[in-house]
Amino acid sequence: MLSKAELARRAGLSALTIDRVEAGRPCRLNTQRRILAALGLRVADKGSVFGVPQGVPSSFASTLEVSVKAFSSTDSRNSTGRLQ
Repeated sequence: MLSKAELARRAGLSALTIDRVEAGRPCRLNTQRRILAALGLRVADKGSVFGVPQGVPSSFASTLEVSVKAFSSTDSRNSTGRLQ
């Protein structure tokens, strides 16, 4: 089990961001992607970690997942999260 500080370090996020996500507050797709990667999970596992927001049709959730995968494979950010 990872500590909150270790998860934040591995994901390149602040502990405050991890606190907010744990509290169920919305976050950016890139933040979700970083957390999933830090946990050693795939984008396909997103629903088990973050769930699907209320009121979002399952077809939209599937489209969103495809978009996140496409973004993940084309993201040209370095380890600090800045564009190269």
